[in-house]
Amino acid sequence: MCGITGYIGTRKAYPIVINGLRRLEYRGYDSAGVMVFDGSKMNLIKTKGKVSDLELIANKDPQKKEGNIAIGHTRWATHGVPNDVNSHPHFSQSGDLVIVHNGIIENYDTIKKELVSRGYKFHSDTDTEVLVNLIEEVKKQNNCKLGKAVQLALNQVTGAYAIAVFDRTKPNEIIVARLGSPIAIGVGKNNEEFFIASDASPFIEFTKDAIYLEDEEMAIIKLGRDIRVRKIHDDTIVNASTQELQLSLEQIEKGGYDHFMIKEIHEQPKAITDTYRGRMLADQGIIRMAGVDDNIEKFLNAERIIIVACGTSWHAGLVGEYLLEDMARIPVEVEYASEFRYRNPIITPKDIVIAISQSGETADTLAAIKLAKSKGAFVFGICNVVGSSIARETMAGAYTHAGPEIGVASTKAFTTQITVLTLISLKLAKAKGTLSNSAFHMYLQKMQLIPAKVKKLLQIDEKVKEIAKVYKDAKNCLYLGRGFNFPVALEGALKLKEISYIHAEGYPAAEMKHGPIALIDENMPIFVIATNKGHYEKVVSNIQEIKSRSGKIIAIVTEGDVTVKEIADHVIEIPETEEALTPLLTTIPFQLLSYHIAVMLGKNVDQPRNLAKSVTVE
Repeated sequence: MCGITGYIGTRKAYPIVINGLRRLEYRGYDSAGVMVFDGSKMNLIKTKGKVSDLELIANKDPQKKEGNIAIGHTRWATHGVPNDVNSHPHFSQSGDLVIVHNGIIENYDTIKKELVSRGYKFHSDTDTEVLVNLIEEVKKQNNCKLGKAVQLALNQVTGAYAIAVFDRTKPNEIIVARLGSPIAIGVGKNNEEFFIASDASPFIEFTKDAIYLEDEEMAIIKLGRDIRVRKIHDDTIVNASTQELQLSLEQIEKGGYDHFMIKEIHEQPKAITDTYRGRMLADQGIIRMAGVDDNIEKFLNAERIIIVACGTSWHAGLVGEYLLEDMARIPVEVEYASEFRYRNPIITPKDIVIAISQSGETADTLAAIKLAKSKGAFVFGICNVVGSSIARETMAGAYTHAGPEIGVASTKAFTTQITVLTLISLKLAKAKGTLSNSAFHMYLQKMQLIPAKVKKLLQIDEKVKEIAKVYKDAKNCLYLGRGFNFPVALEGALKLKEISYIHAEGYPAAEMKHGPIALIDENMPIFVIATNKGHYEKVVSNIQEIKSRSGKIIAIVTEGDVTVKEIADHVIEIPETEEALTPLLTTIPFQLLSYHIAVMLGKNVDQPRNLAKSVTVE
């Protein structure tokens, strides 16, 4: 949500920053802007719309693009509607300071009134313009340097932020700070250049060395000097460590696919393999997970596991509930992080909280982690981004190793999160003796076959495309599943909503009789997961109830199914596997279906309206 890029060094800054903004488009935004400092003047270019719109404007006046310092921003509106004026960057009243900002300043209105009383005038409706003027006022009142002014000003604000601030009178430094929103600093050779971004993707081709600020930290970035990091609230000097980036440029390019989403759908066989590689040794009957191994007694003695997450990660958590309770026989509750943090939950030191997030930066999930830690619970993180806030905030955890996920609608994040949860469930079941040795070994063997089965399943793409043509104009859809596949029905409905804007709802199949059945007619597509394990006969009965009311049935079945084929309008077959592992397969047709419908409707698949990849504000 929102994106920051910046550069200070000897190269031309504009191409670096504008390309960085393109890399951050996946985060979701409604406007974009850039400031380029040419050595004497700060040239500002910003507009409502896409980065491509910003480039068109910039190309009309090439002189504005000249300079070795620049900061850029993609904005997702919070305070103030999306328009040119509210777009970032924002200048201070004097014109000396410029800022880009992710997050929300909650007490901005109080600060704004005080600044107005001191003669400040505002041109936008944003909290960001208030912040840059507060920094200017503090700098003036205290006759201090920019770094100190930023620190003092941030001690007066309430909310969340990642900021980059530049002072044209001190043209060799940029100040950055964070609280609740991520910021990364790329370090060039001999400190001759520095890069700033919300994540490392904008500068990966220039440097592999990065510093990630922690919450309540700020950094003074000055050419030719090591970065100085300090705590915002107490001025403590921080020994910031440089991390070597594992990301590669090839990973974040489309690689011949039309969209990142379809590329990432097809990356799932490799992503699942990478997630269990080195952890699951099927032939030896071993699962090694350092985060679990080092804390095995905590897991085995836990009275309860609470899974907190949002969106697709919440759906993965629901699958995890089925897995953990079925295999390891540990009570599990799955909570929306956004509700968990506000409802005064009962948490004890005997609880384990598992926090799941693709980005590792989800604001509500981070807040839930901090709440759980304050109550004495052991907190375990599952995320995809190395060095992310959740990875640092949790006490132990496991990375999913899915690689960069650029498409806003998560695909490989879902399957790799389920993979990690499956490994944890199997490991705990083995340790507790709730799963027999033969069953444990069987699951490992079956799990090892999943990537090949996903790869085979992806070959149905053309068949799914034909089904998409039939139902692309539907106004409403139902998704039904039972047991392990009920969460997959929820996820399938979410995918369709996210990228095609068609209303869809997921339900446990048996709940259809408790309301949704009233919606069924000849115009209603119903997507049903009817694999041959678990509750097959019950689901077949549900399908017959739908058929008798003229509903259009698209069923996901196991290869060789006969019964459902005779009833359904369309059938998609998945390879045979154990019921507990079927979510890793049944989700694939839903991902493909949503993708093709959205493409046929002309939607922006990778950047759906109003959505952000990482929700870093409330």
